[in-house]
Amino acid sequence: MSGYGQYCPVAKAAEVFAERWVPLILRELLSGSTHFNDLHRGVPLMSRSLLSARLRRLEQIGAVIRRRGPRGSEYHLTEAGREFGPIVELLGRWGQRWYRSKYASYELDPGLLMWDMHRAVRTDSLPPNRTTVQFIFTDQPAAKRHWWLVNDAGEVDVCPKNPGFEVDLYVQTTLRTMTRIWMGGVTISAAMRSSAIEVTGRRDLRRGIEHWLGLSGFAGVQLARSERGAARSPGAGIESRAIEMQG
Repeated sequence: MSGYGQYCPVAKAAEVFAERWVPLILRELLSGSTHFNDLHRGVPLMSRSLLSARLRRLEQIGAVIRRRGPRGSEYHLTEAGREFGPIVELLGRWGQRWYRSKYASYELDPGLLMWDMHRAVRTDSLPPNRTTVQFIFTDQPAAKRHWWLVNDAGEVDVCPKNPGFEVDLYVQTTLRTMTRIWMGGVTISAAMRSSAIEVTGRRDLRRGIEHWLGLSGFAGVQLARSERGAARSPGAGIESRAIEMQG
C-alpha cells in the first residue's frame, strides 16, 4: 500500500507534498523555472530520472501541466500547484527562523548559489548596456571557482564558463561567505570592510552592489530568539575570521 492509508486531508496532501524532493521542485516552479534543465539546476543533487518521475507524479495529481514551448517542453503550475505557494513560503520561513543552515561544506554548492542569485539581480539598478560580473570562490577547486553573471537588456544569465565578455566587476570571496551574504547572515558592506570579500572594477558597480545584488527572499527572516544566543559566538564582529566562522 502506498501513502498513509488515511482519508484525512492532511494525510492526502502529505502524500504529494511530503514526498522527497517535491517541496524543492515546487520551490523552483514557484520561482519561475519552467524547463527541465532549469529545474534540475535548482536541485543539482537529484537525479534527472527521479526529477522526471516526480514531475510526472505532479502532472498526474493535477498540480503541474506540461506544455509545448518555443524551446521544448515547459512545466507550469496549475491552480492546485500554485496553492502550494504559501506552504513553501512558510516552510522556508520556519527553516530560516528555527533551523537555519550552519553552512557546512556539504550544504554549499556554487552552482546552486549562483542560480539562486541570478534570479534576484535588480537589473533596473544596473547600466543599460551589457554588464559582466565575475565571481571567484577562493575555497573551491579550479573547476568550480569561477562564475559569471551577465546582464544584457534586463536578462541575466549565469555562466560556469567564461562567456568571453569584458569583465566589469570582480567579486572574490569564499563560497561560505557569499552564501551567508545571500541569506542575510552578514551584510556585503560589513564583509567588504573586514576584507572577507574583495570587490574590484567599475566604481559605479562596486558602490551600488548592495542595490543591484539582491538577497534571498528569506534573508529578512530573523533567527528565533532562543536560537540567537546559541548561535552568537564570543568576540563575533565584522572581522573576516568571525564572518567565516559564524553560522
